[in-house]
Amino acid sequence: MRRIELYDTTLRDGAQGEGINFSLQDKLAISRRLDDIGFDYVEGGYPASNEKDFQFFQRIRQTPLSQIKVCAFGMTRRKGASADDDAGLQSLLDSQAATITLVGKASAFQVVEVLQTTLNENLDMIRQSVERLVRADREVIFDAEHFYDAWKQDRGYAMQTVQAAVEAGARLVTLCDTNGGSMTDEAAEITGAAASQLPVPVGVHFHNDCDLAVANSLAAVEAGAALVQGTINGFGERCGNADLISVAANLAVKRQGYEVLKPGGIARLTELSRFLYESVNMSFRSNQPFVGKSAFAHKGGMHVSAIVRNTASYEHVDPQRVGNERRVLVSELSGRSNIVATATADDPNRVLAEIVAKENAGYQFEAADASYQLLVQRCNGTFRPHFETLHYDVTVDNKVDGEVRAEAIVKICIAGQDHFEAAEGHGPIDALNAALRKALNGRFPGLNDLHLVDYKVRVINSEAATAAKVRVLIQSEDRDEDWGTVGVDENIIEASWIALLDSFEYKLWKDEKKSPSSAGKGRDRS
Repeated sequence: MRRIELYDTTLRDGAQGEGINFSLQDKLAISRRLDDIGFDYVEGGYPASNEKDFQFFQRIRQTPLSQIKVCAFGMTRRKGASADDDAGLQSLLDSQAATITLVGKASAFQVVEVLQTTLNENLDMIRQSVERLVRADREVIFDAEHFYDAWKQDRGYAMQTVQAAVEAGARLVTLCDTNGGSMTDEAAEITGAAASQLPVPVGVHFHNDCDLAVANSLAAVEAGAALVQGTINGFGERCGNADLISVAANLAVKRQGYEVLKPGGIARLTELSRFLYESVNMSFRSNQPFVGKSAFAHKGGMHVSAIVRNTASYEHVDPQRVGNERRVLVSELSGRSNIVATATADDPNRVLAEIVAKENAGYQFEAADASYQLLVQRCNGTFRPHFETLHYDVTVDNKVDGEVRAEAIVKICIAGQDHFEAAEGHGPIDALNAALRKALNGRFPGLNDLHLVDYKVRVINSEAATAAKVRVLIQSEDRDEDWGTVGVDENIIEASWIALLDSFEYKLWKDEKKSPSSAGKGRDRS
């Protein structure tokens, strides 16, 4: 089996896509998810570009990772400057990332017209920059920007640029189709020719401007590429990048002789895809190959009749191999079996019915693992709430000194005793969180470690205008892990309250597993 390394640049190149933005917590959570599934590299960003990327490299060093390599991304030294004095290169070293991806111009046209320097100076910029990073004991990946266009214009100079990087110590050279204009036959021919002339492995990075990024990546692998760069769901600037979901699925499921991800990683591709969509607050692309909701959907007529007899009649692969599900639109045939097939579900059919009802109401559990765990407990009859909500009230006042202030009142019951507290906050959800903590104060010490780190709101049925339902996702963490919870309602505060309660209950349940005698009991609020 030939191992093909998958290099994810969602956190940098993907974030350049219109409407896509990641918080620091998003970037950390995505890195952990990629590591868990078995990606080889995650590119965290350019540490000198903004404070968030700088903080990412500080925090990721404290995050236990099993195999993935975290890359810092940067550029060759400035023209006319010394590599030893270049601030950009120094910031890459200061990130303490063990792997650094360095981008440099491979195109003579780009060197003259964009960098406005000489061809020899560009070669020196590449060589000296790589040398400096290698001297500091860093693994260097050289991204040859515009390589495919450069090859068509002046292949001799294009090869000089990558050879300069290799001679300076780069472990791997990535050939970039930066403008996304290469055809598949060109991708294969140029990749194979370059790989045959280089003594180090070759990677590829294709943009999707001609809707060929995945096809070009697969062709390049067949031609000898050992690494594929891309993004989850194809996120990225303009038309995006090669979708690593499709690249991984095609190599593992449709091709013979290739190995990607960890064992079992391919079966988690649907989960990963949807987790990324939730992270950027975007709707799933229903017709996305392999992982889209419609990828294995069948509607009426002879298709449904044939699927009932033999699923291979209208499916190119078993959807469960990529973690997806088969759907018959006129009536559910099996549906959501991958979600409910869990050892914690005593009655999968009951869990299935509850999931179906919840999803019809607007819930999604791909990024709300804690809410899903609590749902399974309720179906099993094992859920024991630690407190019961009796009443809450929120007011927002913008008349005091011109500032908007929120105040929340919460009344809960713990072990038969009522507790009533009020608190102020920057907004209604912050105030509710503060009031609930006050009401629980001192009774559950573990809540001191609970922190809400992210909050997202999605409108579900936009055609209802201001009466639309909203889905609220809350990301929480303690010293051990992070988790997501979800709430849905026409009222954004109620939806937030549902997600907030699940976050607290999950934390208390988790702590109770460690110390069974530590938690009190309330009345079931369900």
